[in-house]
Amino acid sequence: MNPKKIEDKLAVNKFDVDQEVHIRIKEDICCQCKELDCLYACPAGCFTVFEDHITFSFEGCLECGSCRIVCEKEAIDWTLPRAGFGICYLYG
Repeated sequence: MNPKKIEDKLAVNKFDVDQEVHIRIKEDICCQCKELDCLYACPAGCFTVFEDHITFSFEGCLECGSCRIVCEKEAIDWTLPRAGFGICYLYG
């Protein structure tokens, strides 16, 4: 199998989701952001914009840290998930 689309590549990963969220956004800062760089930097599309706020879905997070790097307002608290949880690449 030679995956071409991002969805195909993500499908071969195993996610062992940690219910203790390891990424939190500071909504009071995010709601004032006009750039929304995290939307474009996240390869898994974990950020979603609603009319008056932005949300993060940690279940599909690739733990790459791109969101934290591009956020100039430091509105993202990011840590690795607890041991034994997270993503296992090329599992399938």
